[in-house]
Amino acid sequence: MTGQRISLFPLAGALLFPGAHLPLHIFEPRYRSLVSDAMARDRLIGMIQPCEEGMKPRLYEVGCLGRIAECEALDDGRFNIILAGLARFHVLRELDVATPFRQVEAEVEPEARSEGEALSAVTRAALEREARRFAEHLGYMVDWSAVARLDDMTFVNSVAQVAPFDVASKQALLEANTLVERAERAMQLIQFYGYAQRDRPTTLQ
Repeated sequence: MTGQRISLFPLAGALLFPGAHLPLHIFEPRYRSLVSDAMARDRLIGMIQPCEEGMKPRLYEVGCLGRIAECEALDDGRFNIILAGLARFHVLRELDVATPFRQVEAEVEPEARSEGEALSAVTRAALEREARRFAEHLGYMVDWSAVARLDDMTFVNSVAQVAPFDVASKQALLEANTLVERAERAMQLIQFYGYAQRDRPTTLQ
């Protein structure tokens, strides 16, 4: 892994995964500055979750580096952007900077680290089944024929990114070190949240 300076967008509940895309509406002045700076340099932004509330909250140690794939600059200074997930990063230290947005030194994993991984047919089918049940329970409209055509990494990371889990649960998915581990955690969380919403007692191991 290589160390590099990363400009951060800390946002609770909004995770980016390698191979996935995240649309964002940028309206706060400090993050308008972040996007302007990224567009002028390398188009890179680090998405990371805060692990507490406050003006300058502590951050989790693992985030995901994204490249601005699309950027719409609005007349009033706001932006609509789409981030394409590249690779996870591990925060080494926060930097003392003059910018209104936070920056860190981090180790970045090789891009598409999980690209060569594959799920077993049984695991893939089980996750698709649980995801379909959960989506139907929540009233989500999903094109399941399109889902079936996704490769394993895109499918698992997309489920992990869009599922309405809490901050800690989403972080646990991001920190899974293999695609199989992430798929298994996603199934556990889907089952847990699905049962919890039905007011049925359950324990997440």
